[in-house]
Amino acid sequence: MRKTLAAAATLGLAGLAVIVPTSGAQAATPCDNAWNSATNGYFYAYANDNCSGYLGSAEGADSNWGNSQGSFQGGDTNNAESILHKGTSGLAVQVFNGTGEDWAGGHTCIKKSEYYMSSLNGFSFTSGYDVDNEISSHRWVAEGSCGKFLDS
Repeated sequence: MRKTLAAAATLGLAGLAVIVPTSGAQAATPCDNAWNSATNGYFYAYANDNCSGYLGSAEGADSNWGNSQGSFQGGDTNNAESILHKGTSGLAVQVFNGTGEDWAGGHTCIKKSEYYMSSLNGFSFTSGYDVDNEISSHRWVAEGSCGKFLDS
């Protein structure tokens, strides 16, 4: 009798597992995959949503994504649709819709704790301009230097 009850209980639990799958094994998103394969200490930008269409990466600042002097080159300016932060310093990455080392113009930041933004659509700089396809420069700053964050 005990074997019969044990077998029935086991079958009942097995049947429940088919009906209600566990949530622990979720598929990784494209940005999760990009973050896992990114080099520590770098900021990345992508031409498409979901961290695809690699534009460039930088360990330091780049005051003009449209020239050929920094990590980002020529056509990279105003083309980012997703970004990834794999810094190790704890600093935020401040992105601008302007260029130059005066760091003027509208900006917004991505915190180290945000890891990435799979889409910049719907976010704006402090100037009110859209962030999607409008980033022209970036630098690493303390979170206190950010007037706006992408998660807000």
